[in-house]
Amino acid sequence: MLPPTTRLAALLLAGAVTLSGALSGCSGADSHASDGKSPEQVLAQAKSTLDDTTGVNISLSTKDLPAGVQGIQDASGIGTHAPAFDGSITVVLAGQPFDVPVIAVDGKVYAQIPLTPGWQDVDPADYGAPDPAQLMSPDQGFSSLLAATTDLKEGDSVRGGADNSEILTEYTGTVPDTAVKNVIPSASGDFDATYTVTSDGELREATLTGVFYADSDSMTYTIGFDDYGTDKDITAP
Repeated sequence: MLPPTTRLAALLLAGAVTLSGALSGCSGADSHASDGKSPEQVLAQAKSTLDDTTGVNISLSTKDLPAGVQGIQDASGIGTHAPAFDGSITVVLAGQPFDVPVIAVDGKVYAQIPLTPGWQDVDPADYGAPDPAQLMSPDQGFSSLLAATTDLKEGDSVRGGADNSEILTEYTGTVPDTAVKNVIPSASGDFDATYTVTSDGELREATLTGVFYADSDSMTYTIGFDDYGTDKDITAP
């Protein structure tokens, strides 16, 4: 039998080896978005995944909409490749936020305008917004930002998602206003972008920082994507 001090040292060593193996399992054994892929390949896969899904829950938000700007504060809903969108947009008009339910389908956008009855056929450009249905377009929607991003760099990988069950990897780069205008039509100049991609190639979050509205300061929009494979039949109200 080993002396007590020797047994203690052996136990401590075994514990250290076990802990080391557990830690290496989080970063090495688990699959990362970047495994064997360049940043360009990862974003190409994320674009393909978003373009191929039937639908996804989308959220867009900012905490620093410049004072005096008429623009979008928040938006959330389901986007499909019909293309169609069913959700709500919070717009700021004359300094006041208004929550506007929106349905976009068959090339038309319908909204429940505050203080007016029922659904109205609207032009989203009047509110500084694009046709929400087109945000799922491979050429003019959110996924087009990925293809337009340059100077890509891979960042850290962390756990996240429900119960920390996902491995998320960050990528940073620069997006020109020609692509960002598809999301906010008044965008100008280059934008700093940060993308978070899962090990399955799903774009989970995109953060864009730059000048979205004329004669205003730089600000940040955060766009979230969840529940890939959502299937919803969206029809005109």
